[in-house]
Amino acid sequence: MPINPANRGRYPQNWPAIRAAIVAKANGFCEGSPIYPNCQAKNGASHPITGSRVILTVAHLDHVPENCALENLRALCQRCHLTYDARRPRDVRR
Repeated sequence: MPINPANRGRYPQNWPAIRAAIVAKANGFCEGSPIYPNCQAKNGASHPITGSRVILTVAHLDHVPENCALENLRALCQRCHLTYDARRPRDVRR
């Protein structure tokens, strides 16, 4: 997912290298979200559910862009990333 221009300053300058390392660690496959734990959509291929072309994104599990610790980052397809982020407002309210 593209970085929101308002948040661009919150990402480190080496974000492209960090992103590439996370996607490489996942071997180019979606690592899944809690709702779709076994997604396994392949970067650049057709998504097995939606049929759209997969572009892996990197999600911050704690939703804090400054926290680029490897254990806080996960390679996700757009479907899993949007699903993961959609759960955040509900979790914050609790």
